[in-house]
Amino acid sequence: MTATTAPGAGPVSLAPSPAAPAGPGPRPARTAHPPRLRALDGLRLLAALMVAAYHYGGRTGEIGQAWGTSPREQFPTASSFFAYGCLGVQIFFVISGFVICMSGWGRPLRAFFASRVSRLFPAYWAAIILVTAVFALPWVAYEAVSPSDALVNLTMLQQPLGVDRVLGVCWTLWAELRFYALFALFVVLPGANRRRVVLFCAVWTLGAAVAEAANLPLLDVVLMPEYASYFIGGIGLYLLHRYGHDAVAWGIVAISFLIGQHYAIAGLWHPAHVDAFSYRSSTGIIAVVAFGYVAVALIALGKLHWANWRWLTVAGALTYPFYLVHEHLGWVVVGVLHRKLGLPSYATLLLTVALMLALAWLLYRFVEQRLTPVLKRSLSAVRMP
Repeated sequence: MTATTAPGAGPVSLAPSPAAPAGPGPRPARTAHPPRLRALDGLRLLAALMVAAYHYGGRTGEIGQAWGTSPREQFPTASSFFAYGCLGVQIFFVISGFVICMSGWGRPLRAFFASRVSRLFPAYWAAIILVTAVFALPWVAYEAVSPSDALVNLTMLQQPLGVDRVLGVCWTLWAELRFYALFALFVVLPGANRRRVVLFCAVWTLGAAVAEAANLPLLDVVLMPEYASYFIGGIGLYLLHRYGHDAVAWGIVAISFLIGQHYAIAGLWHPAHVDAFSYRSSTGIIAVVAFGYVAVALIALGKLHWANWRWLTVAGALTYPFYLVHEHLGWVVVGVLHRKLGLPSYATLLLTVALMLALAWLLYRFVEQRLTPVLKRSLSAVRMP
């Protein structure tokens, strides 16, 4: 596959860029093969490292057990900045909206389904097995889920089924799956075009607002009012990339940002309090969300073509497996390096990230590169009803 999602992503290629028209209106897309979007690969890795910083030093919980004390004591100054790293997820969702729109454009439903399943599941299955096995070791202090729950986790449907999660980050994949289903049903199946995509964004935005007002659990599950705006914003940014500056596309992006920053603050802001682990200011939250939108916008409009270094392709390939394994296995590594071997906090942090990236490379090289093409070919050969 030439496109990727966030966080479950692969190599990113530019969709056809528009050629300048002689008059007003949307610009037609070029058919020439464009260069890779390596800057988007780099942004994805940056978002993953933000999430890792949050998990290792910006929150409490099991990571405090790994350090032996609160991360705030390990990183007295940096922990307040690490606390904003959780917003890397919102950046992931914006990237996902961009890339799923790109990868689904002009692609039949069967090919879209095969590309998504083959891209998400091989590394995910490996991560589930690996974390379950490590947590089952007698010297590891963290409790493993039951064998039955671990098997359900292989479906990626553990959250709606109320099953204990093997991977803490898998809640974001449940949001991604729902986005893929909506996009496949209302855009890919009938055939993507500008009018249909704009209508999809408008209806989903209004539907998410209605779901919030109605307070009906089913609507919340399907329309995801808390996360919909980020995916929609990414779709709007792809329209700008494909067709150029356009008031409707900019309107989609602007409205999605205004709604998205609201939900980010609603979910992550709290009054400064002595008993709270960290304090995120509303201004800081808005700034990080805005950074994600601006960064993807610059990439969409071709302002970061100069960031075309080959190593960014590798960075993009490592992002998804790193995202999957870094949290839970990071607890084990931090405990060994810091409490057992006595490494300083920052040395432990950097070495843990490096080891998780090395593990991500192994998963990419020996799991994804081998299983993804096989699974994709198998699914592509299946007849859709």
